[in-house]
Amino acid sequence: MSSRLTAPAFEFEPKPRRASVGVDVGGVMVGGGAPVVVQSMTNTDTADIDATVAQVAALYKAGSEIVRITVDRDESAAAVPKIRERLERLGLDVPLVGDFHYIGHKLLADHPACAEALAKYRINPGNVGFKDKKDRQFAAIVETAIRHDKPVRIGVNWGSLDQELLTRLMDENQAQGFPLTAQQVMREAICQSALLSAELAEDIGLPRDRIILSAKVSAVQDLIAVYAMLATRSDHALHLGLTEAGMGTKGIVSSSASLGILMQQGIGDTIRISLTPEPGGDRTREVQVAQELLQVMGFRQFIPVVAACPGCGRTTSTVFQELAQKIQEDIRRNMPVWREKYPGVEGLKVAVMGCIVNGPGESKHADIGISLPGTGELPAAPVYIDGKKALTLRGTNIAGDFEALVNDYIEKRFSPATSSAAE
Repeated sequence: MSSRLTAPAFEFEPKPRRASVGVDVGGVMVGGGAPVVVQSMTNTDTADIDATVAQVAALYKAGSEIVRITVDRDESAAAVPKIRERLERLGLDVPLVGDFHYIGHKLLADHPACAEALAKYRINPGNVGFKDKKDRQFAAIVETAIRHDKPVRIGVNWGSLDQELLTRLMDENQAQGFPLTAQQVMREAICQSALLSAELAEDIGLPRDRIILSAKVSAVQDLIAVYAMLATRSDHALHLGLTEAGMGTKGIVSSSASLGILMQQGIGDTIRISLTPEPGGDRTREVQVAQELLQVMGFRQFIPVVAACPGCGRTTSTVFQELAQKIQEDIRRNMPVWREKYPGVEGLKVAVMGCIVNGPGESKHADIGISLPGTGELPAAPVYIDGKKALTLRGTNIAGDFEALVNDYIEKRFSPATSSAAE
């Protein structure tokens, strides 16, 4: 086999981000070349102000840059300005998106303070109205958005797809001798629903830089196909999300597979991971997954990376597992403070390895790393800092000693005072 270097047969680098029109959502830019934005949604009753404020605050502190809330009745609409005011008193400048279905036009008209407090409106063309009411009620929401200078996300969902549009396309397909499968017609209906609604909104007077599109389905291949169609037929900013992704690993894998492929193709300006929370589970989990997806793909950095080996027969001790878990938890807990105190700390790389096979090498590649002793190895743990062996830890408190070293490294490297003194 020749050892001569040759160009790769395939292109492995991500494609350049698709050019899209930028949309300002309460001070957060979506599209227009801005970094991909992380979103989430509360599952509290919006009329319960205390619970909603608490969950919005938790999601925002976890890293959700935009948070959507349900506005489904008068009580929830009346609560929105109070929620906004409470968040501002807490110093949380998080853009709130109102999720409207069926009676959004009426709620916005009856509650102008709600219309003003929200940073964006999300409407579903499949249930904004039916028959002759559809365009009229859609127009009413768009006109409210224009008056209050708010952007609108036109969010198509295959669970509530415009049946008149779907039926028309099915009939046209039949008349042409079924050139498309039913699945292909459904994908086309989703795409057309978004594009036709955006065209109508622009005709009413909503500028293109106030429109975001989404087309959510729950099947991975359908999602990829629909967004690929939208990306080639429009320059609107696109919100990505696999709807009803599911619970636990199923939801994480499905969302990561579909959104990862789309973002690798340069498609997507903002994302949400729609996980079903475990009973009593933490809603912020979906924010963490979204951040980790963007980070592992190299699109953004949110939090220091902790590399840890999977373990094998050489690593019968659980010390390295416990240490990796502890450091990861400490980082997540401290990041809200660290972001302000240590600029650039999100780029830190930590390695916690369990034996001598890959431990020293992986630790050298990290900013700070430790290679814990594996089965049968000497009870010593070399620590590498900035690629060089700095010291060896021994004794019963190796984990605690290494945690202290990590904290000391962060203080020395990322503290603005330290950086200024070095200059």
